[in-house]
Amino acid sequence: MKAFADLTVFVRAADAGSLSAAARALDISPAAASATIKRLEAELHTQLFVRSTRSLRLTLEGERFLAHAREALRAIDDAEQALHGDQAQLRGQLQLSMPSDLGRSLILPWLDRFIAEHPHVQLRANLSDYFADVYRQPVDVALRYGPPPDSSLIALPLRPDNRRVLCASPQYLARHGAPEHPDRLVEHNCLRQMIRGEIHERWRLRRGEDDRTIRVQGDRVADDGHAVKQWALAGHGIAYKSWIDVSQEVLSGRLQVLCRDWRGEDAPLNLVCPDRRLLSPPVQRLREFLKQCCDELPAIPQ
Repeated sequence: MKAFADLTVFVRAADAGSLSAAARALDISPAAASATIKRLEAELHTQLFVRSTRSLRLTLEGERFLAHAREALRAIDDAEQALHGDQAQLRGQLQLSMPSDLGRSLILPWLDRFIAEHPHVQLRANLSDYFADVYRQPVDVALRYGPPPDSSLIALPLRPDNRRVLCASPQYLARHGAPEHPDRLVEHNCLRQMIRGEIHERWRLRRGEDDRTIRVQGDRVADDGHAVKQWALAGHGIAYKSWIDVSQEVLSGRLQVLCRDWRGEDAPLNLVCPDRRLLSPPVQRLREFLKQCCDELPAIPQ
């Protein structure tokens, strides 16, 4: 399938920003990769890349064609999977975006197991607390907390009952004591995070009909959730984290949940994609796998 091979070279080169890197990944020569792109441009009567001695950049036409090329490759993969049924081995590349702390704490080890079960799947992981643009960036699906900012995106639930909890290390609590009520948070050093460009410093908790929003302060702010958790583990203050992110540390005793009779903000974990047609067999199998892993996590302590 010559057209399939040409599209594969084009997509790999676009993702890597380099013809030589694409050639290495596909085990072909750089000259062959360059010839493929030139042939594809000639067939399409348009320039797909702007080339220089050090960089490779998509033209506007190349960006437009890239989305269609990805969908065509996915369609071919789906057709092959459908042809062979459940006995077919999963193949193809999975491009997954995920929050930093969630990825490092849980998802990457889970993905190691997934890849071991499906050795013909190639993984491309993007760890960032910034919401990936799944329309323009080379991402198949994204793991994100809460509803997606764009209502047109498809959100498939993985852990819908997840929520935030207040937590701190035993060392911090030994020095400063544990707040008995959310209102006492103003007396503590609170570790805050930048979320979508804004400091998340209004922490909301409720108990029955009592709904409190406390504006907290502290000497540390990070745009990375993993950094906030590391500060909490080091005893620098109180964090307001997703239960999934800190569940292992709480179970091991490295962190303690505070104000347990107060309920933190809901933070359902979803698998997000722009279109159900992009839910290829590898993506669907990954979703089932991650859902099972999330279901095995412990419940939030009461």
